[in-house]
Formats: sequence, C-alpha cells, structure tokens
Amino acid sequence: MRPEAERALAGVDHIIHGGDIGQPGIITALRRIAPVTTIRGNIDSGDWASAYADTELVRLVGRTIFVLHDLKTLRINPVERGIDIIISGHSHVPKVDTVNNVLYVNPGSAGPRRFKLPITLATLDITPDGLRPVIHDLAAR
Repeated sequence: MRPEAERALAGVDHIIHGGDIGQPGIITALRRIAPVTTIRGNIDSGDWASAYADTELVRLVGRTIFVLHDLKTLRINPVERGIDIIISGHSHVPKVDTVNNVLYVNPGSAGPRRFKLPITLATLDITPDGLRPVIHDLAAR
C-alpha cells in the first residue's frame, strides 16, 4: 500500500472499497487500518475474489451506504430504499455528486495509475451537521 494512502487513512473508523481490488493482500493491508467493507470489481477474478459480493449495503453512524462497482449497473432507487450514500468505483474517475439528496462518491483509484487519471482516495466525515466528502490526490502528497 502506498505510504500516502496510509497517511490519508490514518484515524478512519471504517474503509469501503468499491472493487478492482487486484490482489487479496490489499484487503489484508486495509484491515490493519480499520474494518473494511468491500465488493468485487470487474478485474477481481480467481478463487480469492469469490469471497466478495457484487454489492454491499452497510449502515454506519446512522447512514445507509450502498456499494457497487459500476454505477451504470445501479438497478435500485436509492431514495425509495432510504439510501444516503452510493459508493462506486469502476471508472476510476474521482467524483462527488449529490442527486435527490443522495451522495454519490467515486473515490478514484489509490493503486497504480490507470490511464491518465489521478491517484486518489476519498474520505467521508459523517457528522450531525451532514456529510463531508473529500477527494485526496495522493500524488500531490
């Protein structure tokens, strides 16, 4: 794991991985930092990857979070389901957006550079005042 990523994740309470893990050792390393929720991405194959689902629903600090790899495959209505946050990966393009009071976060990719995209991860503070997502550019550290 990149030292920049470890510094950015210092003090987090929970890690959510949006897929494209790449190798099982990544999740092992992340679990040394905090509990991890992860899903399988399209590059995750082999026996080790079968341990991960295609989607996960997790509740943290009173918020409901739906995790899937490719946002284009979202087949549920998050508003109707009471989902507060959607976390996805696939495109590796870091993005934060709010639609119908649902926060959408793609943290980008903290692994090897993909295409010409930045190397990033996202943190999300959940406070009584609301949600504060931040995209961290690891190459700038």
